Amino acid sequence: MTLMDAPKFDAARSKRRARLINGILIGFLAFLVGMWFFTGRPIDYPWTWWTYWAGERDVNQFLQAVEGNDLPRAYGIWRNDFDWQHHQDQYKTYPFERFEEDWGPNSSANDYGTISSHHVVARKLTGTELIVGSMINGRKSKPLFLAFDKKDHTLGFSPFELSLDHMY
Repeated sequence: MTLMDAPKFDAARSKRRARLINGILIGFLAFLVGMWFFTGRPIDYPWTWWTYWAGERDVNQFLQAVEGNDLPRAYGIWRNDFDWQHHQDQYKTYPFERFEEDWGPNSSANDYGTISSHHVVARKLTGTELIVGSMINGRKSKPLFLAFDKKDHTLGFSPFELSLDHMY
């Protein structure tokens, strides 16, 4: 076949192909927008959205366990190890007894008293940690900031606090 013997232009095939390409692009855009809403509308790169979702989910589950006074479950979420009771010697730096003192309902070590409710008000990804700020017991003054490590999915106390002026 030479250039002079080229097949005739097929308009129907061209339209089908354009519709298919446009449908795929619109579907992908709809998927991105859906994921953005599902992960809590983070203002960050799309490849970090899953970290926002996982970190906020873990902080919510942790605080719900503390609210329900289920401290063994809360400690499992804190350490990302739900079988921690079988190998407690691995966690000598922050043992369960100290955790109970910090998070128990009669704890004098925290500023919030018995934790009965929480609301996430801020999230910020910094390096390998997602800092999540939560208002505890409906307080309006100072949120509790927890750090979610995106590598091993553990929780910890945040080394710094976020400014709430432009969050959420």
